[in-house]
Amino acid sequence: MSEDPMTEALAVLDRHMAALNARDAAALAATLHFPHHRLSQGRLQTWDTPASYHADFLARAGDGWARSEWDWRNLVAAAADKVHLDVQFTRYRKDGSSMGSFRSLWVVAKLGGRWAAQLRSSFAA
Repeated sequence: MSEDPMTEALAVLDRHMAALNARDAAALAATLHFPHHRLSQGRLQTWDTPASYHADFLARAGDGWARSEWDWRNLVAAAADKVHLDVQFTRYRKDGSSMGSFRSLWVVAKLGGRWAAQLRSSFAA
């Protein structure tokens, strides 16, 4: 039975958001390939290992961040081992007010038999 790349990629994004909102650093790292790359504000950031990824996110999101949600996740292109997604997410405060919505391009790839996000380009800070 063959896997559907889009289904696999969306499952990675679902697990990523759930881990992020649960503040579960280990589960979050499991949704990413390392090295992991992020292009934002003209800067390419690379995490070679999961060690600092979660702390870096919390610093970027800010003190008021409580949770995030996907607004949409649209297929751009897919192959048997890689999916490109046009996504948007919103960050929320504890009171439910929006901190902002941010569009990104995510690349989810199957490497070493495992689907995870390999890189992204984001308009979020």
